[in-house]
Amino acid sequence: MALQPTVRTEVKLLVVEDESKTGEYLKQGLMEAGFMVDLARTGLDGHYLAMTESYDLILLDVMLPDVDGWRIIRSLRETGKLTPVMFVTARDSIEDRVKGLELGADDYLVKPFAFAELLARVRTLLRRGHAPVQSDVLQIADLALDLTRRRATRSGHRISLTSKEFALLELLVRRQGEVLPRSLIASQVWDMNFDSDTNVIEVAIRRLRAKIDDPFEPKLIRTVRGMGYCMEAPDGD
Repeated sequence: MALQPTVRTEVKLLVVEDESKTGEYLKQGLMEAGFMVDLARTGLDGHYLAMTESYDLILLDVMLPDVDGWRIIRSLRETGKLTPVMFVTARDSIEDRVKGLELGADDYLVKPFAFAELLARVRTLLRRGHAPVQSDVLQIADLALDLTRRRATRSGHRISLTSKEFALLELLVRRQGEVLPRSLIASQVWDMNFDSDTNVIEVAIRRLRAKIDDPFEPKLIRTVRGMGYCMEAPDGD
């Protein structure tokens, strides 16, 4: 049987984002990474939740329609709320970054961003705050992914992967047993809308198979024709 990755779902995040598409994208991606996520679409709602609920990390936009992110973090810090805050915003000037950090933010990420980078920053902040993050190692059959060191091994053999290959493999292992459509893989790993004319995903899967499947048994990556890809270990492994 495939070993399921250990995910501690008690880690709770708050996303404060008024742009609907971005907010849902963040919520979905973070939930798929194993976190509990609340989404606030206004500054007032975000401020209320941040003050009344307990979160391990807050992802906060600056430009909100009612109360902006600057005022929210200032209020949190003035009332003694030390919840880690990461600004996720389109405001990219040095002055804005410095202002955010001086107001008490723990990190500052500029839009547009790669989700893989955001996730890495989230994990770093949670480790810094000693929150109970996901297990550092994901495993299926004899394949192990060390998320901290960004290393993959199979049957004890180190496998050299590019950053995109590792991100793709991590997604497949986290969602083992599920058929992942190409559109989901494209958005999660490449931060792009799926274009049926591109073969970037097929090429990446082929290269990944050459490294983690071809030299080993059993084969773990399965193509589901017309649907996508699935990672699973045969019963008994």
